[in-house]
Amino acid sequence: MARAKPRIAALTTNDTTSKEGRLDHKHVAVEELETFARETILSAGEKALSFYGQGVPEVKFDRALGTEAELQLNHYFQEALQQRFPEHQLFDGQDPDDGYTHEARRYMWVFDPLDGMSNFMAGIPIWGMSVALLENFWPVFGYCYMPATEDLFYARAGQAAYRGDAQIKVSSQESINDESVLLNFSRFHQYYRSNFPGKQLNLGCTSAHICYVAMGRAEAALIAHESYQDLAAVRVIMQAAGGKFMRLDGTMFPIAEYLEGDAGDVHLLALAPALFDQIKGCLQNIV
Repeated sequence: MARAKPRIAALTTNDTTSKEGRLDHKHVAVEELETFARETILSAGEKALSFYGQGVPEVKFDRALGTEAELQLNHYFQEALQQRFPEHQLFDGQDPDDGYTHEARRYMWVFDPLDGMSNFMAGIPIWGMSVALLENFWPVFGYCYMPATEDLFYARAGQAAYRGDAQIKVSSQESINDESVLLNFSRFHQYYRSNFPGKQLNLGCTSAHICYVAMGRAEAALIAHESYQDLAAVRVIMQAAGGKFMRLDGTMFPIAEYLEGDAGDVHLLALAPALFDQIKGCLQNIV
């Protein structure tokens, strides 16, 4: 039985486009770029599902399966981009050419083929992939797709965020309580003691954590040791939903500064800014 495609909301153009919804003088419409992103990530999701749950039964974490899936998904996206937009750049984790340009190469795509690899290998459905588009290093849009649950999250920079065709926003709670949810990372208890009053969960997939905060299902996500590739798409979704990425000292986190690699030991809270002081006050550093 064929899987139904996720429902998509109709997006309007933003103030950076002309009345025709075009991004540049060469008449590449933002709608055309979004259609490519949406269709490609949905197709990549179908390819990923052909690997999901197909590992050696006696091996819960089949790393060979995960590596092969990641290689094939990367190759698929590279081929699709080369065929459709051959002059566009693809972020590869290296320091990109940061010169401002009006040429087609000012577009750079950031594709993360598998987030939540341990879940993927173990047959647990909370894993996903993401794609973002930058224009001269400014975000244009971001998409995050979770194939096993058929959840598609996306946003255009400066506009609304969506899950399927439903608009999403961060929690409107003014204070945390025993019904609040804090999502954290796998080694959380090596770094923090917590008196958070609600539920503390680790679902094993950073992009899912951030999307769940963006849709108000959790009040905050504490994340660590992530790369620019991991965060490029979900930062657009999070910000469009009214959330922010903040360092634990209360300053905003400039994700664009981490184009050259991961964020090292930086720990971040993704949340509605109004809740920062309350949630940070629940965390005591161990190391």
